[in-house]
Amino acid sequence: MLTKHEFSVDMTCEGCSNAVTRVLNKLGGVQFDIDLPNKKVCINSEHSVDTLLETLGKTGKAVSYLGPK
Repeated sequence: MLTKHEFSVDMTCEGCSNAVTRVLNKLGGVQFDIDLPNKKVCINSEHSVDTLLETLGKTGKAVSYLGPK
């Protein structure tokens, strides 16, 4: 079952959102929407929150979990 999670990611530009897209596509098994102006990433996935946080953290950006959507 897919769960929708919302994360805050400190993205300031297209390059930041591209980095998020890259790490999530590499992880696989995710559907996601990036809301650059509001610095939010909504992820639909079977992965655990810890896995998603760790993956988003690979971008080098500040990441926090906002909760289930």
